[in-house]
Amino acid sequence: MLPWLRKVDDYFPLRYLSWWLCGLGAVLSAVGTWYFWPAWPWFIVFMGLSLQGFRDVRQTRRAVLRNYPVIGHLRFLLEYIRPEMRQYFIESDNEATPFSRQQRSLVYQRAKGDPDKRPFGTQKDVGAAGYEWINHSIQPTQLPGHDFRVTIGGERAQPYSASVFNISAMSFGALSANAILALNAGAKAGGFAHDTGEGSISPYHREHGGDLIWEIGSGYFGCRTPAGRFDPEKFALNARDPQVKLIEIKLSQGAKPGHGGVLPGAKVTPEIALTRGVPAGEDCNSPAAHSAFTTPVELMQFIVELRRLSGDKPVGFKLCIGHPWEWFALAKAMQETGILPDFIVVDGAEGGTGAAPLEFTDHVGAPLQEGLLLVHNTLEGLGLRERVRIGCAGKVVSAFDIARAMALGADWCNSARGFMFALGCIQAQACHTGRCPTGVTTQDPLRQQALVVPDKAERVYRFHRNTLHALQELVQAAGLLHPGEISANHIVHRVSPHEVRLLTNLLPFVRPGALLEGELPGAVFKTYWPMASAHSFEPVRALRRGFLAV
Repeated sequence: MLPWLRKVDDYFPLRYLSWWLCGLGAVLSAVGTWYFWPAWPWFIVFMGLSLQGFRDVRQTRRAVLRNYPVIGHLRFLLEYIRPEMRQYFIESDNEATPFSRQQRSLVYQRAKGDPDKRPFGTQKDVGAAGYEWINHSIQPTQLPGHDFRVTIGGERAQPYSASVFNISAMSFGALSANAILALNAGAKAGGFAHDTGEGSISPYHREHGGDLIWEIGSGYFGCRTPAGRFDPEKFALNARDPQVKLIEIKLSQGAKPGHGGVLPGAKVTPEIALTRGVPAGEDCNSPAAHSAFTTPVELMQFIVELRRLSGDKPVGFKLCIGHPWEWFALAKAMQETGILPDFIVVDGAEGGTGAAPLEFTDHVGAPLQEGLLLVHNTLEGLGLRERVRIGCAGKVVSAFDIARAMALGADWCNSARGFMFALGCIQAQACHTGRCPTGVTTQDPLRQQALVVPDKAERVYRFHRNTLHALQELVQAAGLLHPGEISANHIVHRVSPHEVRLLTNLLPFVRPGALLEGELPGAVFKTYWPMASAHSFEPVRALRRGFLAV
C-alpha cells in the first residue's frame, strides 16, 4: 500500500470503502429521485446495500463481514460457486474429484445414446505408474449379445438370475421420489436389479415393477417393531412380494462404515414415515450395529430365518471390510455351522452417495480392491467360493471398471453414482443439503419436478445397455465368452515407467482349499485368522493382548 493511502487508512479504514460508497450512492440517488423520478431504483439498491453493511458490522458470527461490510459477501459467493467454477473451467478431463469429467461425460453420453467414441488417442499417460489395460487376443470371439447374467441362490426355491451390472443401494429419502421412479422404470426396461437401500421399499419402488434387492439395515425399516427391533411378520409381508428378488443384510456401507445415522424429524415426511415404519416428524435412528444378532453364528442363523420368512429367497449380506478378524469370524461361522449366505456384497470405502463425516469419507474402511480380494481369497481358501456369489460396489461406471472388479473375484457389480449421473446428476456435491440442482437427491417438490421420469428412465436403461455393450466388446477382444472368465491374468498394471506386472503377480491370491489344509498365506491371514472366533466379533482375548502389545 502506498504511504499516503496507509495514512488515509489510519483515519478512514479503506476496508469500509464499499460500504461508504453505497451510502454515498444512496444519498446521490435520493437527490436524483427528488429531481429526476427514474433514479428511485438506484436509491433502493444503494440503500439496501448500506443497511446490509450496517447489519454486517453489528453481527458477531462472521469476522470477515465485520471488517469488510458489503464487499465481504463476495468471499462467500465465490466460495459457494467454487465447485462449479473448478468443475467447468479449471479441472482437467482426467482429474477425479471424485469422478473426472471424462468419467461423467462417458455416463452422460451412454445415457443419452450419444456417440461415446474418443478421437486422436488416449488422454491418459500410459507411462505413468498405476496405468492399467486388459490384454487382447489375436482371435477375438463373437458373442450374440450383452445380457450377461449370474445365478444367485441356485440352491434356493426362488433363485435369481441377475445382470452383472445393477443399481446399488440408495434409499428413498436420500433420493427423491422421481429419482426412485426413474431408476426402477429403467431397471424394469433393462431387466436388471434395483437395490432399495436401507430406507425400505417405497411406493415409488413398486410403481414400475422393476426387480428389487431389499436391503435390511440396523434400523429394520419396513420390518421393525415400534421399539426399532426386527419384526418377522412385517418382514415376511414385504419379502414375499414377487418383485423382491434378493434380501441383503447391511452390516456396513462404504460411505461411512461403522457409523450409524439419524434422519432429523423435520425430514421425516409422512411418505418416508410410511415407507420406513416410523412416526412422522420424529428423528429416525439407524444404529451403528444390529440388534437381531450379536455374534457371527447368530448372523448365520438370522440368514436362515430370513430365508424361511421370505419363501426361501436368496439372502446375503453387504459389508465394507474393517477389522480383518471380524470378517474371518464370519467365515469361520460359515464353516462351523454349514450355513452359507447366498451372496456377499463388498462395498469399497470409495463409495459415497451417503453424506458422511470427512474422516469417515477419507480414512475409514478398506477400498474395494483390498476388501474384495480379502473376501474372495477367504472363500477360496475355505473351498466355498463356488457356492457363494460376490457382488461389489465402489466407483464402478465403465465397462473396464466391471472387468477389473471381476478380475479380482467379483461375480457382478453395482453402481450408485453412475446411475445418478444417468439421471442427470452434475456432481454438485449438495446431496445432503436438500438443494440438489437436478432434483435427484432432494425432497423439495419443486426441485423434484426438474427430473422428468420418462426421460430419465430411458437414460437409466440406455446407460446400462450401452455399458454392457462396451463390456461385451472387451470380453470379445480378450477372446472370452463371458465376463466371469476375466481373471487377474488378463489385467496388466504399470508399476513404474520401466516395469509392468499382471495383477495375478502383483496382488496376493490364495490357492483353493489352502485354509482347510492349515496354510495361512500372507501376513493378513497369519496375523488375524487365529484371532477370529465364530462365536464373537471380538478378537480372541489372549491373541488380542499380543496384538495390542505389538
